Amino acid sequence: MSDVTRVVHERFPHWVIASHAYRGDQTVVLKREGLLEVCAALRDAPELACEFLMDLGCVDYLSFGSFQGSAPTLTTPSPLPYFMKPAPTAEMWERGVPNEFRFEVVYHFSSLTHGHRLRLKVPVTAQDAVVDSVTGLWRAANWFEREVWDMYGVRFAGHPNLKRILMYEPFEGHPLRKDYPVNKRQPLIGPVN
Repeated sequence: MSDVTRVVHERFPHWVIASHAYRGDQTVVLKREGLLEVCAALRDAPELACEFLMDLGCVDYLSFGSFQGSAPTLTTPSPLPYFMKPAPTAEMWERGVPNEFRFEVVYHFSSLTHGHRLRLKVPVTAQDAVVDSVTGLWRAANWFEREVWDMYGVRFAGHPNLKRILMYEPFEGHPLRKDYPVNKRQPLIGPVN
C-alpha cells in the first residue's frame, strides 16, 4: 500500500471500500457519504496536500460483465471495479433487480507540494445517482461536475449552478449513458420540412 492510500485508509477506515496501486496508480474507492470529509482532508492535511483537482469524470457500468467482451481479461490485479457485481440480465430487470453501483464518479488529484497523485472513485446507483459537490473545496470542480451531470445525469448536491454545459437546455436525456438510444430525435434537431 502506498503512502497516500495508507494515510486515507488509516484516517477513514469507515469510508474506504477498497484501494490499490496498480502499476503505480494510487486509487481509493469511497462510500459517497464520506466524500466531502475525505476530500477536505486530501486538500488540507499537510502530508497529503492535494491542492490540484486535475479531472473529474464518470463511468457507466450498465453492461459491465454481461457479455464476453466486457469480462476482465487480465490475470494480474487490475484497476477494474472488482467490488461491483456484473450487470443484471434482461430477465433480472423484468423481476425488478436493481443495477447496483451503475455509475462511478472518478476524481483525479495531484499534490504540487509532494509530487504524488491520487484517483478517488465513488460508486453510485442508477436509482440514487447523487454525490456531494466539491466546488466548495476546488472551484475547478464547477465545470467538471456540470459536464458529468450533462453527459451522465449524475447530480451533485450543493452545486451552485448545475445546468447543462455541452448540450442545449431542451436536450432530452444524457448522451453518454449506455442506455441512451443511438437513433433518438431531439428537440431542435430533426428532419427538415
